[in-house]
Amino acid sequence: MAERIYATGKRKTSIARVWLEPGDGKFIINERTMKDYFGRETCEMVVLHPFDLTGTRNQFNVKINVHGGGIDGQTIAIRHGVSKALLQYNPELKDTLKKAGFLTRDSRVKERKKYGLRGARRRPQFSKR
Repeated sequence: MAERIYATGKRKTSIARVWLEPGDGKFIINERTMKDYFGRETCEMVVLHPFDLTGTRNQFNVKINVHGGGIDGQTIAIRHGVSKALLQYNPELKDTLKKAGFLTRDSRVKERKKYGLRGARRRPQFSKR
């Protein structure tokens, strides 16, 4: 496998474009290292979980372009994209990744505000008199 693998991951309004290529485990997210970009260990654990699950931790250099949403949404979008890229690399990993729920796009998004209401469902306070 000499060529790069490309996949896209999404969550809420975050979109992550992921490129995998053979290497020694370097992570570049928006031209920065993973520690500089996230600053939290929990986010790093979430992003690396597909690699730990499949036993491919230091086999790939990963370049990621992510935009939209907040840090947590971006983290899960990256995890989704990495999982899809690993699936392209080795289709036998599908059962493992599917059971962990990493291949399913979490389609929950914020519900729109409706007219006459204060938010999506919050109604104005009722006054009897």
